[in-house]
Amino acid sequence: MKQMMRSVTVFLLMMGFSSLAIAEEATPKQVVASTIESIIAVLEARDDKTKVNDSDREGIRQVVKGKFDYREMSRRSVGKPWRKMDESKKTEFTELFRQVLEFSYGNQLAGYKGQKVVFEDAEFKKDKARVKGAVIDSRKSIPMEYRLHQTDSGWQVYDIKIEGVSLVTTFRKDFKSILKRQGIDGLMATLQKKVEKLKAKG
Repeated sequence: MKQMMRSVTVFLLMMGFSSLAIAEEATPKQVVASTIESIIAVLEARDDKTKVNDSDREGIRQVVKGKFDYREMSRRSVGKPWRKMDESKKTEFTELFRQVLEFSYGNQLAGYKGQKVVFEDAEFKKDKARVKGAVIDSRKSIPMEYRLHQTDSGWQVYDIKIEGVSLVTTFRKDFKSILKRQGIDGLMATLQKKVEKLKAKG
């Protein structure tokens, strides 16, 4: 879980809302790279650089909206049990999953201190792409990789790897034992408690 939280932190650091008015469909690199300016702007505009308040969090929420395919991330994180869930349950789970990510990275981002981010050109395979890059500070460079797929809304992120560790795979491993013991309802109850705990910390 600690590795997951670290991954989520860098994951948010690397994402934001495009500040460029791109007439044609954005490429995967543009979707990822052109977004960083706005998320950093939200963080640097804080009056209190030691925390992320509700206003900051709302800004971040708008920043990442439409850039991540939370449903696909949810599906991959749950694995095979997803197939047995009805549509309303999938929608409910996706919203809960989004909140887990939102409050996890929102709280973790309080420690942002001007790290630099660089990206390589995208690599393509049919309707999927990956964009490699790194988060760099004065001490080290953390390698990262975004996995995107083509959707009706354009390119969207469905997974991210930090230092070779997949965010979705980490969630799936964490979820597996809970699903086995308590089923999807038990997992959702666990995630709801986590969201409430994270909100309290915020």
